[in-house]
Amino acid sequence: MLNFEIIIYLVMKIFENKSLKQLNTFGIDASARFYTECESLEDIKEVLSNTRFAGTAKMILGGGSNLLFTKNFDGLVLKNNLKGIELVDEDNDFYYVRSGAGEVWHEFVMYCLKNNYAGLENLSLIPGNVGASPMQNIGAYGVEIKDSFHELHAFHINDKALHIFTNTDCKFGYRESVFKRELKDQFIITTVTYKLRKKPILNTSYGAIEKELADMGVQEPTIQSISQAVCNIRSSKLPDPKVIGNAGSFFKNPEVLRSKYEELKKEFPTIVGYDLENGNVKLAAGWLIEQCGWKGKSYGDAGVHKLQALVLVNYGNAKGSEIFDLSTKILESIKDKFGVDLEREVNIV
Repeated sequence: MLNFEIIIYLVMKIFENKSLKQLNTFGIDASARFYTECESLEDIKEVLSNTRFAGTAKMILGGGSNLLFTKNFDGLVLKNNLKGIELVDEDNDFYYVRSGAGEVWHEFVMYCLKNNYAGLENLSLIPGNVGASPMQNIGAYGVEIKDSFHELHAFHINDKALHIFTNTDCKFGYRESVFKRELKDQFIITTVTYKLRKKPILNTSYGAIEKELADMGVQEPTIQSISQAVCNIRSSKLPDPKVIGNAGSFFKNPEVLRSKYEELKKEFPTIVGYDLENGNVKLAAGWLIEQCGWKGKSYGDAGVHKLQALVLVNYGNAKGSEIFDLSTKILESIKDKFGVDLEREVNIV
């Protein structure tokens, strides 16, 4: 066991051999060779100018809700704690609301709802921080953040300059952005600005929301009641990471050609699919996983949640490698049974 040390550089604390168990929602007991927390852009500039870390691998950590550590990180972890929410502009139709990347996403959504800024209500109770929202193009219940995203500021790790990215610049896709592809690990997102409606366009098309609103006795939905319905649904289906380690949906819903879907429909009449604008069909990954018998299964402390097959869980002391191996077995079984390739949504370290 390596000794725990603290190195003081200027005014920032640099921790050595820092445990990350409490900093990832899977609760995986991994450690970082070096670790620091950045409260401002000046902190980011300071630590990146430290010659001690020249050539050292770097990881930006937000809420730790969409990653799986399969090993210790042999580099520098920068915890992004940049805070602050402000209304920076408005016009006849929209409010432009800027948030520091280190704000908790759900708390940011609640702030917007309190001020009647509409557009993010369907994305309530998603774990993680604001800075990760454009990286992942987070989405739920018929809405993705690209629908309300305006711009972000991000600091380039190598050229030490602040850049502005528009909606187009981010190249949003299904749980994807430019920051997960060609610009991966090159930028630290500092602020994100959302363009939120003054006159709400309510989205209750996801069947579960309409049913939940009815159960709540809501006849005229508001952005606040839709948010509460989403919170109720998520709480009933998804395990609380504070109780059972998990990262939410572990897999993406796969997209297949319509011809492939029609073939599958003949063999599996109850298969769940959603029509896409490009003519393809998006399959429900949870349904596929459940049909292969994985729902509720566990191997030691690594398992598949009993209520939601999309969610892999750590029941206590599972290693990240054990959860990863379980996900591999699931991918292989889906390929064998349906001829469909599933893709992990969670980032693997």
